[in-house]
Amino acid sequence: MSIRTLLTPLVSSWLLSPQRQASARARAERRRQARGLAHEVHYFHQVDDPYSALACQALAGLQARYDIHLLPHLVSAPADAAAPDRARLVAYSRRDAAVLAARHGLTFVDPGRQPPQEAVEACGRALLAAIDTGRFTQAAPALAAALWAATSAPSTPSAPSGSGGSEGNGQANTPQQAIEAGGRGLAHALAAGDALRQRLGHYLGGTFFYAGEWYWGIDRLHHLERRLQDLGSARAGVAGTVAFAPDLQTDLQTDLAAELGHGVPAGRGSGRAAERAADAGAAPLRLLLDAQSNPHTNGRIDSTSNPLPGSGEAHRHASTPTIDFFFSLRSPYSAIVMPRVFALARAQGAPVRLRFVLPMVMRGLAVPASKRRYISLDAAREARLHRIPFGRLNDPVGRPTERGLALIPFAHARGRAEAYLLAFMRGVWSEGLDAGSDRGLRAIVEAAGLPWTEARDALADEGWREIAERNRQALLDLGLWGVPSFQVAGTSTWGQDRLWQVREALARYAPAQRGEA
Repeated sequence: MSIRTLLTPLVSSWLLSPQRQASARARAERRRQARGLAHEVHYFHQVDDPYSALACQALAGLQARYDIHLLPHLVSAPADAAAPDRARLVAYSRRDAAVLAARHGLTFVDPGRQPPQEAVEACGRALLAAIDTGRFTQAAPALAAALWAATSAPSTPSAPSGSGGSEGNGQANTPQQAIEAGGRGLAHALAAGDALRQRLGHYLGGTFFYAGEWYWGIDRLHHLERRLQDLGSARAGVAGTVAFAPDLQTDLQTDLAAELGHGVPAGRGSGRAAERAADAGAAPLRLLLDAQSNPHTNGRIDSTSNPLPGSGEAHRHASTPTIDFFFSLRSPYSAIVMPRVFALARAQGAPVRLRFVLPMVMRGLAVPASKRRYISLDAAREARLHRIPFGRLNDPVGRPTERGLALIPFAHARGRAEAYLLAFMRGVWSEGLDAGSDRGLRAIVEAAGLPWTEARDALADEGWREIAERNRQALLDLGLWGVPSFQVAGTSTWGQDRLWQVREALARYAPAQRGEA
């Protein structure tokens, strides 16, 4: 055991704790009050980013609901290191933004390609003029809509007449007027925005920064709203509500997500989640695994946790679509969504195909420090929202992940895949166990109700590598690259905060199978 594996759980348990967050927030508020400052919210807008096109539509409502001073900045696209598969990221962003727009009553239609560069530059100049004249909030939504509409024509967009609102102080209406009104170059503004974003610790557009914390897109605005409400910044009638409420319905379908060993050591509880669900009368969970390279299965490709003898589960599952669940043992978002995926699948009677992949960093894709930090802090914040134990982590990169993956086929063949995966995720992301050591991995294995002596022998099997590679290729074929991702009934999506799409796809499938409209 190295010094790193000894210290990481101690350091992370403090850095990711609600106590540290509360302390940092209290210090920031004391500084704000001492300096007599307003509640300053920085917004970073990337001109050709679909998520920014959504986020800017939320600005007026945010200012109407809270006593804040909004500071908009223009920024460039993320660096290559933060966007390792840029083509898929860009294409998926458009598709995902269209889905979010429909869900939240916003405006965005995926045109199937990015706007022309000349249109992006013209829109950027118009947005810069709007910043300089204090009307970004009013102008940005119309300018963004004009930009995306320009993808169907070679001409550059012009700001719609009156997009500057009722202030009437010379809003620029054409690209040339935007240049004149802006008074400074777009390149300079982008460089300044990029530098500020980097100094404050982020890498994406469509993001909000307030007093030491980042909030990405409309998906995380509810966290910012709750914080502003706690500080008394909400205007009359706002307290207790948020504009873009998080999806908690999956959590409420069963209390399994909240039960998963919450406050219980890994050896007592997390490995018994499936048994508790079955005892409560829930349907058994059927897990599927590619068995072509798995000698442990003896040709079987599925395993049911807690099978009910004579229940006719095979027939029932045959009419229920399978959830393809792409995950990595090193992904904190995979860790906090896994119990919810299993809970949803159990409640809906849907099989889950376990599509594990190697972490990006183990596939030769670098992850910048700012990205790692934001993901860790955001995952902790989301874990608290969904009441998933998280924070005392021991980064399983490298050998711990390889050992963990090697035992998935072993656990699956014994009908303990669910218990093993939950025990592993809880062990390394909440208990601080070192899965690279025999002591740490043994605790995980035995918590899952598996024999350590047999598991130790199974570590020598390298068949999981071929399965992981096939899963990676299947993920890329869906136009996705990151985890957690899902595919079910013709719907594919990425992110632990997109489980509602999986639930809705399952709901649409049922009436379609019955021939209903």
